[in-house]
Amino acid sequence: MTRLIRFNKPYDVLPQFTDRGSTDSPRATLSDWIDLPGVYPAGRLDRDSEGLMLLTDQGRLQAWISDPQHKMPKTYWVQVEGTPDAAAITALAEGVELKDGLTRPAKARLIAEPEGLWARNPPIRVRKSVPDSWIELTIREGRNRQVRRMTAAVGHPTLRLIRAAIGAWTLNGLGQGNGRIWRCPTFPARPGPNTRPTVRPSPAVAPEKRPKQNKSRAPRVQSPASPPAPKQAAPKQAAPNPENQESRARADPRAALVSCQRSW
Repeated sequence: MTRLIRFNKPYDVLPQFTDRGSTDSPRATLSDWIDLPGVYPAGRLDRDSEGLMLLTDQGRLQAWISDPQHKMPKTYWVQVEGTPDAAAITALAEGVELKDGLTRPAKARLIAEPEGLWARNPPIRVRKSVPDSWIELTIREGRNRQVRRMTAAVGHPTLRLIRAAIGAWTLNGLGQGNGRIWRCPTFPARPGPNTRPTVRPSPAVAPEKRPKQNKSRAPRVQSPASPPAPKQAAPKQAAPNPENQESRARADPRAALVSCQRSW
């Protein structure tokens, strides 16, 4: 079985296990919070962002989660400067023109401050003359600092950014800096692009000579009609077998991903 970790990354923590920056000013990394060898992040989350990260020890599951071509939705809670109007929310949902092109359609709505939200350290900058608001934004692409650039493009710079969900996985039940380990069906190794099944031709075999059958047959005797057999109750459906789920996962990686999501 594959290990998968849900982790609530704090602010100012690098989304990696080693810091390749200056040794004079070491920065916090995932290794300060997670002591589990053999797992790697499935995707990134900027140092100045908080919230959900997924880590796994299986390469194919890591690819399914992080590869943008699978368009896995990611939901963010965004604290922005000012109060966006309906036009700004519509622009976020329909697509914003950035330097690297128009963003894909997204889901955007104004929300109240999420319940049970932890305090950020250090706190955000506050201007008494300018209010702040919260937006829930769900996107299906992963450009560099995309959410921050989107809110800035509609006139509302991001003050705080928290990733609340990746696909079916959420922050539910996770405090800041906490994680949980789960088990998922193992993805099979992907064959190479030029790998094809080898088909070996069967050796030629001379047809077997069959003895001639005697055409004279004994007369058929009809047996008396037997009474119909009593109806039997339909067998009860067996409970799901984890081994069957594992075999289905090996046949179809999508089945493994869905099974893993449902275990949350």
